Amino acid sequence: YDITPDIWDSLIGLVLGVFEKEGEEGSLHLTEAAAGFDQTVSGKLSDLLKISGPALTKGKSRIFYGIHKDFPCVAVVGLGKNNAEVCGAENWDTSKENIRQAVSAGCRLLQDLEVNHLEVDGCGDAQSAAEGAALGLYYYDQLKSKKKTKVTTQLHGSADSVGWEKGVVYAEGQNLARLLMEAPANHITPTAFANTIEEKLAAHAAGRVTIHKRSTWIEEQQMGAFLSVSRGSEEPPVFLELHYNGSPDSTQAPLLLVGKGITFDSGGISLKPSSSMDEMRADMGGAATVCASIVTAAALKLPVNIIGLAPLCENMPSGKATKPGDVVTAKNGKTIQVDNTDAEGRLVLADALCYGHSFNPRAIVNVATLTGAMDVALGSAATGVFTNSDWLWEQLHKASVVTGDRVWRMPLFQHYTRQVTDSQLADLNNVGKYSRSGGACTAAAFLREFVTAPHWAHLDIAGVMSNKDEVPYLRKGMSGRPTRTLVEFAAGSDNLNVV
Repeated sequence: YDITPDIWDSLIGLVLGVFEKEGEEGSLHLTEAAAGFDQTVSGKLSDLLKISGPALTKGKSRIFYGIHKDFPCVAVVGLGKNNAEVCGAENWDTSKENIRQAVSAGCRLLQDLEVNHLEVDGCGDAQSAAEGAALGLYYYDQLKSKKKTKVTTQLHGSADSVGWEKGVVYAEGQNLARLLMEAPANHITPTAFANTIEEKLAAHAAGRVTIHKRSTWIEEQQMGAFLSVSRGSEEPPVFLELHYNGSPDSTQAPLLLVGKGITFDSGGISLKPSSSMDEMRADMGGAATVCASIVTAAALKLPVNIIGLAPLCENMPSGKATKPGDVVTAKNGKTIQVDNTDAEGRLVLADALCYGHSFNPRAIVNVATLTGAMDVALGSAATGVFTNSDWLWEQLHKASVVTGDRVWRMPLFQHYTRQVTDSQLADLNNVGKYSRSGGACTAAAFLREFVTAPHWAHLDIAGVMSNKDEVPYLRKGMSGRPTRTLVEFAAGSDNLNVV
């Protein structure tokens, strides 16, 4: 078929998948949708795949032009082996990850050709295909004059529209977190963050947002640790409280999600090095992923009750800022010697955790870009999880296998507790006194001092905050991880009995 110049104004592209045929090197097996398309073009797709080069292996792709009048551009992507399953070594469902990666690659190829609408092969798992498409096409260009082609997508050749729509909602949730994390700190202040989430959740009847401000509420709650961090900034702190009541049982105890919300972290008086300080606009990644996951739960109408808390502020140096050696008092009455003002995340979380216990939650999960030590320990491979509950660990791990956004359990030894409880001036010290070693573990031990609930988990997401090329279906930039894992955890929690 001829492709005329004016056709690009309303071009429709098609993304199809092919598997490697087991035991036959160089042979391919078309997905159901690809086989159906091949039949409509009298086998031309199969013929072109045979003569256009080596067989498509996992992650590889190829574009064909003019083989169908409705789809001038067809991207064919390699899905790997058809028998891929959960991999114990990698801690994820390999089949789902292969689909996300392949579909993402195909969609980006056609986006680069300025194709503005795509039909996408469900590849046997429409939810994963939708996630790969939506996550792969996302690009933060809100503040650029020249923008990438905006692409709309729809499912092709499959009846699983429910799975596709679910995948779109999951991906949009993570993309919301990416948007909040990537935006510059002068655009996403504590107040702007809270207003954005309020607007997003207002679209869903079961959601409710309360924005607590310093003068009317935070001081009354005696959140001295939180206020000590915000003191140096001209931006007023905000304590954001979200309620999603999706369970038909109004007496169901809620899940409590708590996210660190430092919208810019200079380190305070313990000033960070200037190199890469710009990335600290995303130090509210915990709050972004927690709030985005609750917005997503509301969009999915999950039958579960969730409460989200996000203490939001900047950590800045000034004449009013907390100084190293100062002692502050947390909401539960414990005093804290602040020896390093750049260990501020644990301070804002401490007060939020104390407040969260008043809701009698069945489980507490707090999320934070808390320590550089976590990045050193695990890099971008997985989120570190510290927990006092085997049950909670199992549910988080199970959810992460489905989403491909891995978690890894870390130790909570008493050895680390001794480091934070040995303070010369107060009950606790906000950094370990004996050694810099095990910094992520010491931070978790500090948080545990503010937890009395039997099912609590601390997720340190410092290592997964940004993406270079580690996750193929995410572009370079802030990652929004582990939003989908939090959603999957909440989605499964309705059928779980806490033990």
